[in-house]
Amino acid sequence: MKLVRYGNPGKEKPGLIDADGKIRDLSGVVPDIGPAQLGAAGMAKLRKVNPAKLPLVRGTPRYGCPVSHVPKFIAIGLNYADHAAESGAPIPKEPVVFMKATSCIQGPNDNVMLPKGSTKTDWEVELGVVIGTRARYVSKKDALAHVAGYCVINDVSEREFQLERGPQWDKGKGCDTFGPIGPWLVTPDEIDNVQRLDMWLDLNGKRTQTGNTRTMIFGVAAIVNYVSQFMTLEPGDIITTGTPPGVGLGMKPPMYLKKGDVMTLGIQGLGEQRQVVVPFKA
Repeated sequence: MKLVRYGNPGKEKPGLIDADGKIRDLSGVVPDIGPAQLGAAGMAKLRKVNPAKLPLVRGTPRYGCPVSHVPKFIAIGLNYADHAAESGAPIPKEPVVFMKATSCIQGPNDNVMLPKGSTKTDWEVELGVVIGTRARYVSKKDALAHVAGYCVINDVSEREFQLERGPQWDKGKGCDTFGPIGPWLVTPDEIDNVQRLDMWLDLNGKRTQTGNTRTMIFGVAAIVNYVSQFMTLEPGDIITTGTPPGVGLGMKPPMYLKKGDVMTLGIQGLGEQRQVVVPFKA
């Protein structure tokens, strides 16, 4: 299934994408796509739905984040060896874990707003992992059984805030609008191999990032296993798993986002995003 939430911010409805790529309204079946719907029982209920019998959504509504009420937004840094190299960082021996504020989460095509005083806002196409069932000290072998689905994430980052304002990354990762997620949550049965997905990002029509999840240092199973040793993963938690090379920080000279820039990005089988960069507005 490809599950979506569509409509105006704060008023999104649950839906799914049918075989023709159209949105079907799920609000008569479930109240939302959130933690309560992502567990085994909730997903089993959704799998029984015949999309052809659901109301067809007309027009082209806005996509919201495909998961509501996300409990935790967890991120993995430097998870592609070539990105670590362009960042001037050593290849990590263990996953680098940090948090993105849930207040930064937004729809996949909503504008990205430059923070007040920002001069080094950057882009990062990443594979997102959505947790479906509670994971606490899970084995690597069993880790993927706890995954409800996958999605596209742009891990927007302010590099000065991240790297020059103290040792913690969080302050450069959780600014408002820095978490575009979606357009869809794609269930694992639609993905042949999550470690063989092409990914890309264009800035103003020019390709900057080209990668594949096969070059991740720590794969999805290893990440879920690892993070679950340090915190209980709950239904609806989202983990963004790192980015391939081609970010602005790694260019010579570095290049960062400015007003009017357009980012388009996507991952094989998981859909595409598009964001326009806008200046700070209180």
